[in-house]
Amino acid sequence: MRKGEITVFLSVVFVLMISFVSGILQASSIQAAKNLGRLETDRAIYSVFGEYQKELLEQYHVFGLDGSYGTGSYTEENLISRMHYYGTEGTEHEVTDIQYLTDNSGQAFREQVLTYMEQTNGIGMIRKFTGLTEEWEEQEIQGNEMEKIREESTQEIEEISSMLENTADTGSGEKEADVENPFHFMDKIEQYGILSVVLPKDMILSEKEITLESQVSYRNLRTGRGSFPSRTGTDGIEEKLLFDEYVIDRYTSAVPEGESDEKNRTLDYEIEYILAGKTSDKENLESVLFRIFLIRMALNYAFLLTDTEKQGQAEILALAVAALLLVPEAVEGIKHLVLIAWAAGESVTDIRTLLSGKRAALVKTTDNWQTSLTSLFTLGEGSGTEENDAQEGIYYKDYLRILLFLENSKDVTMRALDRIEENLRTEQKLGFFHADQCVTRLKMSNTITLYDSLTYQFPVYFGYE
Repeated sequence: MRKGEITVFLSVVFVLMISFVSGILQASSIQAAKNLGRLETDRAIYSVFGEYQKELLEQYHVFGLDGSYGTGSYTEENLISRMHYYGTEGTEHEVTDIQYLTDNSGQAFREQVLTYMEQTNGIGMIRKFTGLTEEWEEQEIQGNEMEKIREESTQEIEEISSMLENTADTGSGEKEADVENPFHFMDKIEQYGILSVVLPKDMILSEKEITLESQVSYRNLRTGRGSFPSRTGTDGIEEKLLFDEYVIDRYTSAVPEGESDEKNRTLDYEIEYILAGKTSDKENLESVLFRIFLIRMALNYAFLLTDTEKQGQAEILALAVAALLLVPEAVEGIKHLVLIAWAAGESVTDIRTLLSGKRAALVKTTDNWQTSLTSLFTLGEGSGTEENDAQEGIYYKDYLRILLFLENSKDVTMRALDRIEENLRTEQKLGFFHADQCVTRLKMSNTITLYDSLTYQFPVYFGYE
């Protein structure tokens, strides 16, 4: 037998080594618990956002997590419950930042649409339009100026029209050939609106209506909080054109291309609604057509001022009207009004052409001018010039593209969301769906308990980018 002994120094070293190994093991255990908690939370949040509203994606190529989970009753607790369902029962979650599809005038929606359009179509699809935007803006300015000219002339036209009507009947009650009223259709536009004279014979006007107060763009919305990275330049020329192409592709209008499928939607003229934002299809179409009418009228009036032959015809008619009304000194003024009426009459024919699915000439020439001066007498009475398809012209859809570009981007974005919500609720039978309950980005503060008095807190973020 031999005696064993250990010095105090070796004892201390041994205790320190045991403590060091124990500390390493405990630190490893803590770190493993942290990593496991983060992995569980990451997995859970990916799983939660994987439950996006599939109809929203399939129909409109937009991601959004329905926070009500098909009930229509939204609370943030729904999101936390789903996190726990996917394996984070021991973790406390607190929503710190959240973004909905409608926040900041539909910023998340607009960003997703632009990303989708860039990835599927590419920026090249709108290159041919980028050089035309200044021309479109100029046309709007000309249309606004034409509206002022039209308004200033309205009273004079009404007075002359009334005088012609008063002298129209002879003693026998027959209508004299030289007292035809070239301004009658303008009186009709003023009294009944542009739709009273421009609809093609075979076009049936939709009578659908909606309640504006229930729309996303009108009602008080649920709003998110916090800050998230956002795309810059969403209102640039190319971005506006891309978003407008999305609208033209995904929504219906008064002139569908090809064979249109019957859709169970609350409005038939959706693009017109996005442009005008009024209650009914009729009001929206009227608003859009009147804007086109003014643009066309300005272009047509500009051509008449350069065509000496047509000015001569207008002067002959003005002389006849002045002689009939016994106001020879008013010939020049009446000629000006005749030119305005003639430009308006050609614009009516242009719009009929567009609504018939044909092309209207953008730049007028003697060859493509359609409306004769005598046809103004019966314009708006169920007859008029036959609409021709101008080979170098543009379609109704092209005018919608112009007007969409000229419209305020925020209005276009929010009204597009109006239609998405309405269509999913009615066409897809998702009565619970609300655009302002769709979560697109989320930040959470997460706390896990490692030991009785030791906790670990960490953030997590997910967003549909």
